[in-house]
Amino acid sequence: MHTVNAHGAAIPALGFGTFRMPGADVLRMVPAVLGLGYRHIDTAQIYGNEAEVGEAVASSGIPREAVFLTTKVWVEHYRHADFLRSVDESLRKLRTDHVDLLLLHWPSDKVPLAEQIDALNAVRDAGKTRHIGVSNFSTGLMAEASRLSRAPLVTNQVEWHPYLDQRVLRDAAREAGISLTAYYAMADGKVFDDAVLKDMAATHGVSVAQVVLRWLIQHQGTIALSKTVSEERARSNAAIFDFALTIDQMHAIDALARPDGRIVNPPGLAPVWD
Repeated sequence: MHTVNAHGAAIPALGFGTFRMPGADVLRMVPAVLGLGYRHIDTAQIYGNEAEVGEAVASSGIPREAVFLTTKVWVEHYRHADFLRSVDESLRKLRTDHVDLLLLHWPSDKVPLAEQIDALNAVRDAGKTRHIGVSNFSTGLMAEASRLSRAPLVTNQVEWHPYLDQRVLRDAAREAGISLTAYYAMADGKVFDDAVLKDMAATHGVSVAQVVLRWLIQHQGTIALSKTVSEERARSNAAIFDFALTIDQMHAIDALARPDGRIVNPPGLAPVWD
């Protein structure tokens, strides 16, 4: 599996996401994708499936040290003491003494960012996560979080798909040596009806999903999360390392971005976006 390197973290470029995935599907799919060669599993406290992810990894037959495991602390746990307690609970559910990457799930102004970042560093200092990062942070918030952190931030996990222009954030992250981890890559299914993407997929003899995932990882410093409850689609999604998009094709997909492309914008959580 190809990796993205950021401040000492070697992150598998293709991850398997478990957002809105019921426990039964997690128990079925996580061992299946690990068997297919995936080595990056993404979950979060708010997903409500950390226990199933932990059980699935433990029962997969793949050594824990071979799996890059990410979880995220929910905003209600950002006070320092609660943050530490919540991470311990996540580790119990995940059946591990550490995760590979721990993220702040969304920005929150209810707790000072310095306190959030200090807690994130404390967890890392205690050996309960190997790396730290953020999720859904704007360029300005990402820069401020980096400034406040003793340890380097290795990723910012954000919505990114062909209809959302993330050039400003991408360039700022690249300048800071921070990777971007893309979620909602399929734009809630919109990509599958796109004529440009379907034509490109036919040209390469691959699926539209493969084209989109390949487009993402061909951007320097980018990790793509895929999600499916079909083992066959998971197998197809993993087969993105034996073909490449041309520069013209990359630009053609970039050009699909539109001003109203953002899908995930929850009131009370979303920052002022770039």
